[in-house]
Amino acid sequence: MKILDAATLKEMIIGGYKYLSANKEMVNSLNVFPVPDGDTGTNMSLTIAAAVKELEDLGGKFDMSDVLKCISHGTLRGARGNSGVILSQIMRGLTKALEDVAEINTKAFAKALAAAREMAYNAVTKPKEGTVLTVIRYVAEKAPQLAAKKSDFVEFFAEILKKGDEILEKTPDMLPVLKKAGVVDAGGKGLMCVLTGAYKVLAGETIDEEPVVVDYTAAPVQTAMLSENISEEHDYENIKFAYCTEYFVVNLKKHCTEEDVEKLRDKLMAIGDCVIVIGDISLIKVHVHTNQPNKALGYALQLGELDKVKIENMLQQHRAIVEERERNKKPLGMVAVCAGAGLARIFKDMGVDYVIEGGQTMNPSVEDILVAVEKVNADNVIVLPNNKNIIMAAEKVDELSKKNVCVVPTASVTQGIRAAMAFDSEQDMSVNCTNMSKAFKDLTCGEVTHAVRNTNMDGFSLHEGDIIGLSNSKIVAQSKDISETTEKVVQKLMGDFSETITLYYGSDVKDEDAQKLANDLQAKYPDYDVACYNGGQPHYYYFIAVE
Repeated sequence: MKILDAATLKEMIIGGYKYLSANKEMVNSLNVFPVPDGDTGTNMSLTIAAAVKELEDLGGKFDMSDVLKCISHGTLRGARGNSGVILSQIMRGLTKALEDVAEINTKAFAKALAAAREMAYNAVTKPKEGTVLTVIRYVAEKAPQLAAKKSDFVEFFAEILKKGDEILEKTPDMLPVLKKAGVVDAGGKGLMCVLTGAYKVLAGETIDEEPVVVDYTAAPVQTAMLSENISEEHDYENIKFAYCTEYFVVNLKKHCTEEDVEKLRDKLMAIGDCVIVIGDISLIKVHVHTNQPNKALGYALQLGELDKVKIENMLQQHRAIVEERERNKKPLGMVAVCAGAGLARIFKDMGVDYVIEGGQTMNPSVEDILVAVEKVNADNVIVLPNNKNIIMAAEKVDELSKKNVCVVPTASVTQGIRAAMAFDSEQDMSVNCTNMSKAFKDLTCGEVTHAVRNTNMDGFSLHEGDIIGLSNSKIVAQSKDISETTEKVVQKLMGDFSETITLYYGSDVKDEDAQKLANDLQAKYPDYDVACYNGGQPHYYYFIAVE
């Protein structure tokens, strides 16, 4: 194949997703730190899955512009974690360069890879070599040379894979932390999985399939639900059909068949949308948005009697909602990311308007954060990502939202709580962002979790299952006991001017064990104020803050 068409490019992206999805746990295992939040493969897989979902929704008729738009739009909105954001920028650069190309040959694709490299590097404030950026850079630099010799896409991509794998194997020589851990860069490997899947499509090779499911469980999205009563979140801003019409059809006429039920559905779809017709010839439940509720009722009367009829004017509902929102609009709102019911309550108590469930092992996407920002009844919104791997995704929201969005770069939940404490609703967003960003600078933070594999790091010989303490991305303590490790971390965090010790314990720690540890620390450090809260976070036994 010398010219890439829309159908082939679509299948290449789907193939890249399938191969990455099948190998995401392997990519996860390459993360440098042997902790449970090694989720590069998961983040990259979910990022590209969002594009695949849009591609699958195209149906049978589409052109190259449709495919390019789905890839660019889908990966951006689905981007999760730093690796996912970078992958989305690679895809956006690639597709943007191909928009005006009449025929996509290997030379045109090589130029597009150069654009992908540029956009990926521009997405990172301080690019670091030995990462996925190095892989896309090296591939992009070699691509024009390969395209000059290879006009066939199968041969061209085979050489691309060789060059990519070649530089990936050298990433440990560029980043000492990779060499110490004995792994190649996880993000780079994830990108190579995408390229490998694309190549397999070109070469006609089989890829083990997994269902294309975009998991947005971490997103605060309300979706339509079928239950005893049909409820859904209406798109009031774009109302095409004004009347939400619901009813039951009971005591159906003797001549009614299942085919008549299907015909009723077809008739309703012709006069409205959001059509739901469930049931059988004994009872039918109907829901439709239409401008002709009289016809919707009339069609049903041909089958039987009506019961529990409800017709609501959504335009009037919209007016009421807008008026109420305007009355209650705040000058400034906050969104925070955290995992754990206890932590969510703490953020809510400090004035956070919307809490996105996420964090370690579950990085919310750009779309997830955007949805939360849009739900806040304020034109100015401060976002607390509370995880270094979420900051980049949060920063992309400002590009997509009409609201003014400021990201306070909190890299941990403890930093996020300290920043939220500095929030002042009487001040404007600029002042708050400045004050909140300064608030956690003197805070020393730590976490206690468990090792998920055997490794040597930061002077520790770790074994799977060991309880380990971390601070500033370094392992600072190790033992077989949770409380013992936590005490060691606290001791490491203490400074000359420290006054308080705050513990947030996770879902795997019993209340009585956490309270005992707090009492022991209070007895050991009588000049300190020791506080202990149930955070409920998964995977991490304790988040610790000393100030």
